[in-house]
Amino acid sequence: MNQFKAWIDEHFKGDPLIWGIVILLSLFSILVVYSATGSLAYKYAGGNTEVYLFRHSFLVLVSLVVMWFAHKIPYRNYALYARLAMYLSIPLLLLTYMFGSNINEANRWLTIPVINQAFQPSDLAKLALIAALAAMLARKQNNIKDFKNTFVPIIIAIGIICLLIALANMSTAILLLLTCLLIMFVGRVPVKYLAMVVMVGMLGLTAAVFLGQRGETFFSRIEAFMDEEEVPFQAEQSYIAIATGGVTGKGPGNSEQRNSLPHPYSDFIYAIIIEEYGLVGGVSVLFLYLALLYRGMRIVANSNKAFGGLLSAGLSFALVIQALVNMAVAVGLGPITGLPLPLLSMGGTSLVFTGISLGIILSVSRGDHQDEESASTVGALNKSRLKTA
Repeated sequence: MNQFKAWIDEHFKGDPLIWGIVILLSLFSILVVYSATGSLAYKYAGGNTEVYLFRHSFLVLVSLVVMWFAHKIPYRNYALYARLAMYLSIPLLLLTYMFGSNINEANRWLTIPVINQAFQPSDLAKLALIAALAAMLARKQNNIKDFKNTFVPIIIAIGIICLLIALANMSTAILLLLTCLLIMFVGRVPVKYLAMVVMVGMLGLTAAVFLGQRGETFFSRIEAFMDEEEVPFQAEQSYIAIATGGVTGKGPGNSEQRNSLPHPYSDFIYAIIIEEYGLVGGVSVLFLYLALLYRGMRIVANSNKAFGGLLSAGLSFALVIQALVNMAVAVGLGPITGLPLPLLSMGGTSLVFTGISLGIILSVSRGDHQDEESASTVGALNKSRLKTA
């Protein structure tokens, strides 16, 4: 038993509670997705539900492996990786907008030629911008009020990335802008500069609504949410699933609305969770995400480096805010967005990028813990030398 614990401590460093939360949500994801893909299996796989079970389980395993590798890399290295990834994401977003695969009237997917695997460059751009913004703010902490040298490069980076994403994916761009504002607030950026980011962001998003591919969808979803007389079909089926779930739910695999609810395995998976596991399951999932945010903020509070703290804060905000928005849509507290539930929804490369984000957060907690151990060791050596002298 001691050997097993020593092996775990050696190979799985960082915040142990984050490891536990991620593993719990990943295992739960396999159960819920397997239940929610029944109609999808009958439509595309001849009724073989195991096809999606094995596919999703494999992707969950891949995301956990990627997270493990990401947490082994010293988090300071991500400052350079983020800048390179941000520069790469700009042409990829443009390429996707012009020539990407059109799904739901928007070009969001780009296919990698050699392996024939599609991915959303917005996932890469989002991760890169958050990490690059953390690095820029960390370097300029002593000159944080310098408008020309500190603020202008930041607002240019945010403006370009958010605008390019908004052309095909408005909800992701809005959440990314909100995350950037929170990072800047934590990074001590003056309020007047934050107000300027809000104004520039609103102008850019407004331009994207009229110039992009999802303008009509954006307005129609807002109007549908504000309409008190008629409920959209997706929202209606979600409400039925939640209302019939009760306190303890119908039991795993007993969902009825999965056959009529559009995208029950991704956009509305939270409604299936409540239908099958009840209020208890829904509150438990919410608690796990809030616990993840809390542990991410604990890393920020305990971090002795500005970059590590801002990086952990940004990635924690991005993951948990998206989760809260997804859950809010399912219960009728917001307009339909099409955003998946991180760690729980069925996905492809989005699961991999989620794993990278969590691995970076763990890398920050691992790096700070090692710095504390090194500092305490040096302090002990200095004390022993003083006593010897």
